Amino acid sequence: MVATTTEQVCTRFTITHPAPRPVVHPLVLLSVADHHARSVPRGSSKRVVGILLGQDNGTSINVANSFGIPFEEDEKDSKTWFLDHNYIDGMWEMFKKVNARERMIGWYHTGPKLRASDQEINDLLKRYIARPVMVIVDVRPQTVGIPTDAYFAVEEIKDDGTETRKTFLHVPSAIEAEEAEEIGVEHLLRDIKDSTTTTLATRVAEQLASLRGLQSRLGDIQSYLVDVASGKMPLNHQISYHLQDALNLLPDLNDQELTQSFATTTNDEMLVVYLSSLLRAVIALHALVDNKASIGRAELEESKGDKEKEKGKGAKSEEKGDKEKDSSKTSADDKGL
Repeated sequence: MVATTTEQVCTRFTITHPAPRPVVHPLVLLSVADHHARSVPRGSSKRVVGILLGQDNGTSINVANSFGIPFEEDEKDSKTWFLDHNYIDGMWEMFKKVNARERMIGWYHTGPKLRASDQEINDLLKRYIARPVMVIVDVRPQTVGIPTDAYFAVEEIKDDGTETRKTFLHVPSAIEAEEAEEIGVEHLLRDIKDSTTTTLATRVAEQLASLRGLQSRLGDIQSYLVDVASGKMPLNHQISYHLQDALNLLPDLNDQELTQSFATTTNDEMLVVYLSSLLRAVIALHALVDNKASIGRAELEESKGDKEKEKGKGAKSEEKGDKEKDSSKTSADDKGL
């Protein structure tokens, strides 16, 4: 059986050049986000471009640093763009003096998707890098999941023997941090963390973000299958096998025993939630009664204190009156004498 075009690209690239797994550090993500925030106004669809620095040992790529480069392109004409070569040369000479271990290993842009001019830019950067890796960093705030997509340029071999053309092969990427970076990221998250949110609210927000990520991936799968069915994209049997494996892991909801077990588990969990709600209500009522009782006792003690103060004032006034009477009597007696 003759493999499809996409399969041939993946197979030949994997055999002749094993696709390394790029590992992006948090410092690079912060640098790219800062580059985009400073260069692109809000609401604009423009992207920024930069160079990735790190180590490429053939089996893995460590993306440890980056720097932005001046880049302009015409939004109406994708073939019209400008990239400053001299700036790359100057920055590379300075970075070599700071850390000689870091090499130019690829480039990045803030897409958030592939553009028509990416292949031309990649070919241009081959003057500096033999096998550049392209990393698309999605800096949009509503991004869910890992914000990086890595690609390598490969040649597409067609079955009909026509001229080959260049395309991009997607490779999995990861985000990892060294100990110093982990400490910095922890301090950063501690500063921006909202102290008013509870642990439950945080867990619910994380689960909601996960569901949004799942919805986004399912949307991508749906659009891919629609394009394959309509003939816009060639069929990739590897992707079909992976989708079939994923669907095989889904439970058969038509099985009565499985449905009953799901219902039983759900009822048990809801019972725990119901008992927890009852217990919480009882504790709240007990606290309310306690609060009322403490306030009543405080008011009673306060009223008793006021009464005692009034009695003390009355006794003092009576003593003063008696003293005045005694003094008046003694003065009258003195006059009679």
